[in-house]
Amino acid sequence: MLRAVFSLRVSRLATTLLAGVLLAPLSVSAALPIPADNTPALRIQGSNTIGAQLGPALVEGLLRKQGLQSVQTESAATPNEVRISATTAEGKVVFIEVAAHGSGTGFAALKANLADIAASSRPIKNQEALDLAASGDLRSHKAEQVIAIDGVAVILHPGNPLRELTTEQLAKVFAGQISNWEELGGSGGPIHLYARDEQSGTYETFKELVLLKYGKTLSRNATRFESSEQLSDRVSQDRFGIGFIGLPYVRHAKAVAVADGEAKPMLPTASLIATEDYPLSRRLYLYLPPNLHQRWANALVQFAQSPDGQAIVAQNGFVAQTVQAIKVQATPQMPRDYQALTREAQRLSVNFRFAQGSAKLDNKAQLDLKRVVDYLKRNDKLNQSVTLVGFGDAKTDPERATLLSKLRAMAVRRELLKNDVILRDVRGFGEEMPVAGNDVDEGRIKNRRVEVWVN
Repeated sequence: MLRAVFSLRVSRLATTLLAGVLLAPLSVSAALPIPADNTPALRIQGSNTIGAQLGPALVEGLLRKQGLQSVQTESAATPNEVRISATTAEGKVVFIEVAAHGSGTGFAALKANLADIAASSRPIKNQEALDLAASGDLRSHKAEQVIAIDGVAVILHPGNPLRELTTEQLAKVFAGQISNWEELGGSGGPIHLYARDEQSGTYETFKELVLLKYGKTLSRNATRFESSEQLSDRVSQDRFGIGFIGLPYVRHAKAVAVADGEAKPMLPTASLIATEDYPLSRRLYLYLPPNLHQRWANALVQFAQSPDGQAIVAQNGFVAQTVQAIKVQATPQMPRDYQALTREAQRLSVNFRFAQGSAKLDNKAQLDLKRVVDYLKRNDKLNQSVTLVGFGDAKTDPERATLLSKLRAMAVRRELLKNDVILRDVRGFGEEMPVAGNDVDEGRIKNRRVEVWVN
């Protein structure tokens, strides 16, 4: 009886997993409207991680793509705010405003009609989505746009000898429960804590992935910063300092490898962040209310997702979503079949993941399907060159974990088949090779992934 019930559940799950949809190709609109009353063409508020450099750079790229001239960025009277302006061939001035005071401020600005786009270095919260429901579903594929991948790097003074830390150690350090470097195996001395401010998406990500996971709160002794650059520079000048920061802002500090659960320690390298295997990797978002139909907002999102936009992402130190093939070195910890795969194929720099609490591919994965298909077409890999490898979180029954991981790979296979990709193989490795702990939802979601390998 139990076997029959399990078979029925698996059958239903397979049907759900094999559902999905590809988005239509993106294109940047031409001839955008020019405001006639000296008002901004677009208002962006939110994440300092995005707004400090990347956001203005993408705006500059869009303005040039539109054929506008004399593009320039100027600081506003308020810190962490800029105005990007350009002129039309007729001499009319177009300008866009960017305010970077933290991810939470972006959603508050949308609600108050003070912004057209919210820039965020974390996913929208349930209450924020409810507050903005009148403007449409902010979690829909149209509203929620992943424009780059970043890693929250844990940074130390360059002279600190420590090379790796676990997420549990980090939680205790930033909660103030570990207060001396000797307790971590380092040189003696008090630990000085540096953290982003309360409005920061970087702080929200660290809090979610590290502090709350172990039931901790940030120590009151931590020095808080709104500016990413200032935090990083402070750590690099303090031999007892430790902080966390977005990848482009490591600057003169030293990043350490981070281990979560049973996963091996990982440095915030571009390849591990691109696949989101690094335990503190995160997505950078632009959110635009789908019911408002602001043409400049739509154009900026489309430009950010384009090859030109992704090139700007890379130029600004973040990890672009451009698909590349990566050679992976086999290690003894890998399953034998996986080791064989590393010797005969290369892994693409993208993992397919699924929406929380759902068997559907998430918003990023739907766009990644198109990126992968484009890569396969360009490199003549459409016919029996692709192997999909599914992984999952730990289950009481390892065989069930293996089956579910293969069903996830089959969900991706179905979408690739719609685009004339004939696969070489589909495999499931179950709970093998975790990239995060399985004790919280965020870790389980990271472990439920599908890798793409090409011969």
